[in-house]
Order: sequence, then structure tokens, then C-alpha cells
Amino acid sequence: MNRPPRSATPDPSGADRPGSGEHTGEQDGPPVPTRRRVVRRRILITAGSLLGLGALTGGAYGVNYALVYRDRKLSNVGELDFRNPVAVPRLLEPEKDKRGRRHFTLKARTGTSSLVPGKKTPTWGINGPFLGPTLRARRGDTVSVTFSNGLPETTTLHWHGMHLPAEFDGGPHQAVAPGEVWRPSWRLDQPAATLWYHPHPHGKTADHVTRGIAGLFLVEDEHSQGSGLPHTYGVDDVPLILQDRAFQDDGSLSLRGVSFLEELAGAGSLGVLGDNIFVNGTANPHLKVTTRLVRLRVLNGSNARVYNLGLTDGRAFHLVAQESGLLPAPLRLRRLQLAPAERAEIVVPFEPGEKTVLRSYPPDLGVGFPNGRLDGGEDTFDLLQFRAAEKLRGSGELPTELPGAPEPVKASDSARTRKFELSGIQINGRSMDMNRIDQVAPARAVELWDVQGIDGVPHSFHVHGTSFSVVSYDGGPVPERLRGLKDTVYLRPQETVRLAVPIPEYVDPATPYMFHCHMLKHEDQGMMGQFTVVKPGTERSAPRRVPGGHH
Repeated sequence: MNRPPRSATPDPSGADRPGSGEHTGEQDGPPVPTRRRVVRRRILITAGSLLGLGALTGGAYGVNYALVYRDRKLSNVGELDFRNPVAVPRLLEPEKDKRGRRHFTLKARTGTSSLVPGKKTPTWGINGPFLGPTLRARRGDTVSVTFSNGLPETTTLHWHGMHLPAEFDGGPHQAVAPGEVWRPSWRLDQPAATLWYHPHPHGKTADHVTRGIAGLFLVEDEHSQGSGLPHTYGVDDVPLILQDRAFQDDGSLSLRGVSFLEELAGAGSLGVLGDNIFVNGTANPHLKVTTRLVRLRVLNGSNARVYNLGLTDGRAFHLVAQESGLLPAPLRLRRLQLAPAERAEIVVPFEPGEKTVLRSYPPDLGVGFPNGRLDGGEDTFDLLQFRAAEKLRGSGELPTELPGAPEPVKASDSARTRKFELSGIQINGRSMDMNRIDQVAPARAVELWDVQGIDGVPHSFHVHGTSFSVVSYDGGPVPERLRGLKDTVYLRPQETVRLAVPIPEYVDPATPYMFHCHMLKHEDQGMMGQFTVVKPGTERSAPRRVPGGHH
């Protein structure tokens, strides 16, 4: 059975909320000595009342906390029958216009979706009611997009992981009002990769992604189809967009994800951690397998949840690509952890007639008691069942090397080092200001960025317009699963991740790129900064404010 939606509405009676007392009224006193005794008696009564109230309030808080803590260890294991075929997002091939550009037409729109049994949920999507189509183009193509906003709110469409000029990045400065159209165009010049698109409106990203705006953008190159990897879209090359959702009792999406009492106990600090899991917008899903090898392009499209992926029968799989390109050789794994916005391409082997389940095991968040549980660190979810046919096509052999894998980014000994400390709702002690340029960098330089979360809370750090290599993780060697080009990396609390970051080639001192936490609630609250790219040697004279002001 489908897991019923958790209620995300507070108790309207407020019966379990901590109360407050108010002392009112005043009497005329008798002679001074008596008045002093009355005053002392009132002080004692008042103090006793406050102590009693404090004990009562503290006790109520303790009981509430204990109940919330108990109920925040989430799991759906044993509750699913995997009855629904997983939806595969429609592949939207571009049209070729008169100028030779590959053109996509996209429209954000409202709709309704059947996400929970027996109820209709208001949702948003691209060219449909929920989520969006998969876009695909090749390196060297000039891509153009007509994006029209049919939503009731101003939004944007950010090309996450794409190397392109800042003016076409789709960040908060490229806002598209309801009824308006945005027409970005750029030349694809990066290795084959699994990228994605999603809204990025200032202060509203979490809400817009929760409502359903997201989709994949596949970049192909001269090596990708000859790599020996499965590549028939929707058959043996299948996208998996993993997202959790929380619901109100009426079936509508909860944009907070927690009740008042849960929030009072500290739950929800990362954002929505829903107990309903969807794969490509499908609940309770299965995938029919027809080949011996299946390539899965996995996107953690959740707002805050970290997934720790493995197969329930313990079989190994191979990691073949990170966010921004292939690995030089397949890496054999049994677990793969993905933070919000991270992607990975894995290849799973199958034998005829077998079944297994893709499960998210409790992730290693690096967060201790009690926040580990409140932040999803003890949650276990079955995501998708694989059902192999009685006859499977293909040899089941994986190439030992993957041609076309991009080289790791390397910084020189004299490379500039920048430090980024994430805490609360700030980076380096500053909350996001749309008009302030936080960093200015010379085009094509390779810099070292030391990134650390210093507040004891999980973060997921993303840089726009480029792809980086992880150089060190907490001062030690880079785990194998983090090798390869990336654009997003998980930050364990108090640990420093050193990144080799190539600055984009597109010079524009007036239009910034973003760097931010991809826990979307954190981003919306202000954990984001801006950097511009300028001609080398002009860093000191470059503006530190966005010319003309943006809002």
C-alpha cells in the first residue's frame, strides 16, 4: 500500500502548546509594614507560580520533544507493493531552427496530480502538470530556449551544472514574471554529463521545486555513445529523479513539511523531509528490466534529504559518472550517498527473472544525537523495485575504461585560496544581498576554495557556471566516490572540503553567478553569495555592487 501522507498541520486547538500567564490587577495597600508583608507574600506566590509554570512548560516541552523524536525515525520498508510502473520523463529532442540552433520550447504551468491515493494535489510542471521533460543536446550545439511563465508567481529556470554566461544562467537575476517569456541562448561546451534544471527565484526556490518544477538536461559528446555504456533512453539508460514530499490532510503539498509542535522540537531546520518518496513523480514504483545492464542517471532532486543508495540483495553496482562527466574507469560500490542536487550515473547488472529493490539506507550525515535523527540520518526508504524479464538482452559486460572522461581540475602552487564558512543563514558572516557582489574572480583562473560548515548542520555546496574537483576532504585524501568532475558537494559539519574551481571564461562584471547551500531552505533564508568574472588584472576596479540594482 502507498504510505498515507503525514499531516503537516498544527493542532488548531493549540492544546499542546506551551502556555503563558499574565498577572493583572493592583490593590491599595494598608500601612507600610503590612504592605511589605503583602508584597513579600505576592513575590513568593508569583515566584512559585512562575517556577510551577516553568516546570509545567518545561515538562510539556520535554514530552513533546520525546514524541517528536520518536516519530522522526521514518521508514516505508514493508509498506510498498511496487504496483506502479515508474514514469520515464518524456525525451524532448530540440528543433533545429534556420540559424542551426537547437531550440527547446518550455512552459511552466499549473496542474493537478494524483500523488496520494484518492486525492488530487495541486502541482506545477514544465510542459505538463508535474516535473518536466528531459532535454538532450550535444557538445558544440548552440542551444536556445523559449521559456514562458504560466505560473501565478515570478520564477526562473536555472541550468544546474551548465557552463554558460551568467546572463543565461537562470539564477535569481533572470526573473520571469507571470505571463512573460525568457529566451536564453548559449553554446554547449562541456563534456557529456547529466545536468538538470529547476527554479531559482530569490527566497522562493524551495517552494517552487517542491511544487514540481524540475527536469534533466543530458549533454552528449563525441565519446558518450561510443563509451560502451548502455545508452538507449528509457530502456537501458533510465533517469531516476528522487524526491520526498510531505502532504497536508487534504492532499495538497506541505511547503513547511512539519507541524508547529515538530518545529518547536527542532525538526524541519533543514527544510522539508517528507515521508512520501517519489521516483520521477511516481509513488510505489517498479521498473521492468529488459537488458543485462541498466544505466541509471540518479538525481537527488529533494530539498534537504540525503539518500544512501544500495540494493537490498547486497549486489554491487558501478559508478561510471559524477555530476559533470564520466569517470576514467567504473568504480565498484555497494553504497552511494547523494546530497541534494548531486547526481550520479550507475550501472546495475541483472539476471533473468530476478527482483531487487533500490533502497536508501540511513545516511552518514556526520551529525550526532539528537539532530542526526531529526535531519533524516536514521531514515530508511525503499525507492524502486527492479523486475527483470525472463529473457534479457545484452552481454552484461561493462567496459574497463571509459574514453572521454574529463581530466581532474588542478590548481597551481600559487593559486588563490578563498574561504567560505557556512553558518546559520550566512556565508562568511553575510546573508544574501542581491545587490552585493561578494567575490570577484579573473576569467579562466583555477582557484582553491576551502568550504566548511561551522554550525553543526549538514550543508550541500553548489557553484554556478563551472565544475570542480574535490582536492581534499577534511584534510585527508578524497574518497573514491567523490573523484570526477562535480558541481555540488556535501559538507559534513565542521569538516573542510577543498575544491579546485576553474573560474568560467565568460567575462561579465555586471552579472553575477551564485554559490550557495543547496539545502533549499538554507538558500532561501540567505545562505548564498555572488561572484562575478572579470578580465584578469581588473579585479580591484570591478564593481562590488550589481549595476542598477536588482531585486
